[in-house]
Amino acid sequence: MSRTSSEASSRTLRAPLYTPEQRKKRDATRWTLVQGVLAPVQFLAFAVSLVLVLRALATGDGLVAASASVVVKTFLLYAIMVTGAIWEKRVFGRYLFAPAFYWEDVFSMLVIALHTAYLGALLTGALGTRGQLLLALAAYGTYVVNATQFILKLRAARLGEAATRAAAEAVS
Repeated sequence: MSRTSSEASSRTLRAPLYTPEQRKKRDATRWTLVQGVLAPVQFLAFAVSLVLVLRALATGDGLVAASASVVVKTFLLYAIMVTGAIWEKRVFGRYLFAPAFYWEDVFSMLVIALHTAYLGALLTGALGTRGQLLLALAAYGTYVVNATQFILKLRAARLGEAATRAAAEAVS
């Protein structure tokens, strides 16, 4: 079997991300819009903060701005995680670790842990300024991996829905 046909058959064998009922719930809940707004806001905060953190590490300048930006990014992360759990409950019937997003949720726990560790280090003075900024970068690295997980999962779902619609139209 060629690679292309193998990939196509594995795509068709994979269960869709949403059942028709879950898709209706997803489309009906306001939490879908909330997630759609918070995700790019959080990414923008991440991008600005990343620049500030790297600048502070490289030059020693702007430490207060860098620290404040990580705090803002962390609270946006908390907001998206809480509202995401509510969204998951509305769509899948459980607050976290629904089978469709299990591994994304598992990795999200690491992202939250590292961001929270940064806040703890900042509040207690642990690790020193350089260590805190490096911890922020570690948290940001996990955030990028986690965001990529979600983007790829949602893209696959969109492609799967389009393929299902196309197949249904071809039959009728």
